[in-house]
Amino acid sequence: MDRLEKLCAEKGLRMTEQRRTIARILSTAEDHPDAEELHRRANAVDKSISLATVYRTVKLFEEAGIIESHDFGDGRSRYEEVPDEHHDHLIDVKSGAVIEFHNEEIERLQDEIARKLGYRLIDHRLELYAVPLKPGE
Repeated sequence: MDRLEKLCAEKGLRMTEQRRTIARILSTAEDHPDAEELHRRANAVDKSISLATVYRTVKLFEEAGIIESHDFGDGRSRYEEVPDEHHDHLIDVKSGAVIEFHNEEIERLQDEIARKLGYRLIDHRLELYAVPLKPGE
């Protein structure tokens, strides 16, 4: 049983074989697939999994707090497991590649900004949109 399946069991979600397949695909994904890509991968494992099943399942998993949805500016929701440790994203707008990163200086600066404005930061999302550097830049 993979991590996502264990989280589903802990949350008391009923796990059908189709949900189990989708959970396994999300757990092993090294990217941030959208519903259509999840469907393509799931359908390669089990032809009976419909796109509607994928949408219902990701909604259920998201509502249970075991995956999170991102919109990286392309109009599609992309999914990943809720991470153990916070990370931010850099999105290559030319290729669509999503690069995860963590930077202590950025984290400290965000907390400092919130405090200066009279707040305690409880959560945030940072998404950087970029294009590759050209040679000599």
